[in-house]
Amino acid sequence: MPRIFALQVLFSVVTGLIGAALLHLVIVLLLPDFSERDAYTRVLAEGESHRFYRLGEKPDRAGLSKDDPFVDTAVCAFDVSEGPLRLTAPNGGVPFWSLAVYDQSSNEVFSINDRTSAGGVLDVVIATPVQLTSLRQAQPPALSQSILVETTQAEGYVVLRSLVPQPSFADIASQFLSQATCTPFEWRSRSRF
Repeated sequence: MPRIFALQVLFSVVTGLIGAALLHLVIVLLLPDFSERDAYTRVLAEGESHRFYRLGEKPDRAGLSKDDPFVDTAVCAFDVSEGPLRLTAPNGGVPFWSLAVYDQSSNEVFSINDRTSAGGVLDVVIATPVQLTSLRQAQPPALSQSILVETTQAEGYVVLRSLVPQPSFADIASQFLSQATCTPFEWRSRSRF
C-alpha cells in the first residue's frame, strides 16, 4: 500500500512539473506577440515621433482609436534624450482639454487640463532632470508661462484630448488638436545637453 501511495505522489509531482514547464514555454513563446501590442508600441506605429496624430472612431493601422465619441484624441511619441520637448496649443474656445504624459512602460508621469494650466493654454516642456536643471538656470523668456515636467525615462508618449459635448464644438476641437505641437524645444545648442 505505501508503495502505491509513493507512486501516486511521484506521478502527481512529475505531472505538475511537466505542466508548469509547458505553461512557462507557452508564455515565453507568446511574449513577443503581446509585447508588440502595448500602448507605447502602438503610438510609435502611428508614424514619426514629435508629431501629433489624430485618432478616429475606428482602430487605425496601429490599432488605436478614440474610446469616447464626445472626446477627440491625438497622440504623440517623444524622445527627450537629445533635448527637451515642448507641447503647445492655443485654446480657441474648447470647452475642456486634458493632456497626459506617459513613459514607455505606459506609466502616467504627468497630467494637466485647461483648468490647471496658465490661462487655459497648453504650454508644457518635458525634459530629463539634467535638462531641467539647465533650463531653470538659463530661464529662457520663452518659458515664462510653461509648465516644466521631469521624466526619468527619455522615451514616452503624450495623449491630448479635447471635449466635444455637442456637434457644434467639433470644428473648435478639431482646430485645437490640429494646432497642437509636439516638437523638440530648441533654446540652445543641443550638444550642451
